[in-house]
Amino acid sequence: MISDAIRAVILGIIEGVTEFLPVSSTGHLLLAERFFDLGSGNFWDTFTVLIQPGAILAIVVIYFAKLWRVALGMFSNPADRRFVIGVLAAFLPAVIVGLIAGKYIKELLFNPWVVCFSLIVGGAVLMWVDQLDHRPREHDATAFPLPMYVWIGIAQCVAMIPGVSRSGATIVSAMLLGADKRAAAEFSFFLAIPTMTGAFAYDFYKNHADMTTDDLGTVAIGFVVSFVTAIIVVKAFLSYVTRNGFTFFAWWRVIVGTLGLIALALGR
Repeated sequence: MISDAIRAVILGIIEGVTEFLPVSSTGHLLLAERFFDLGSGNFWDTFTVLIQPGAILAIVVIYFAKLWRVALGMFSNPADRRFVIGVLAAFLPAVIVGLIAGKYIKELLFNPWVVCFSLIVGGAVLMWVDQLDHRPREHDATAFPLPMYVWIGIAQCVAMIPGVSRSGATIVSAMLLGADKRAAAEFSFFLAIPTMTGAFAYDFYKNHADMTTDDLGTVAIGFVVSFVTAIIVVKAFLSYVTRNGFTFFAWWRVIVGTLGLIALALGR
């Protein structure tokens, strides 16, 4: 039997490693829980959402200077104000779709078969994008055209299907709309802050009354582990993807999805 603390550490590592890579953190967490008995039931379903602020905090720490400058300037600097409006415009579609269809998406699509197929299809999309003759026009994530922010936000909604990847959907859409790889990845990070904070607040509001002191301690472990892991991964990812593109992550998705389908077909 694996203790809850060890489960929290393992799931925290998975969250921190996969949240900002285009490989689907939700998909990996669902498969880990299914195939490796890393927690099942309402608490562990909620746990995977409640540790996401650890990854969010990593982004805030890494980009603190830029975010602080925007926060100070959004009431006096038109460029900073425009970026804040852009992030909110990109965030709004996910709020609308989540409120309308979130319950049905969880009931119908949160199963390992959907995750595995989504991983494979998403991997094929990443391979396709990597082979395009990409000629970026946008090199600053804080200065995209406002319609571009909206379209990225609409694309993010596709990631409500587990296995698609929120970061993958936003990075790919940003690149197709003219952003370079680094700017696309950075905007995906910035958009994660309101998106994941909103998901955390909603889940915590729904489930906090049922949580015990021990549960909160388990969440705290996962939070800290995901924070430390995400800081390491985000810095390495930006450097890697700028030089090498997404082929590695595409194959990662295809291999994990294929192995998952084989395990499911064998009755695991």
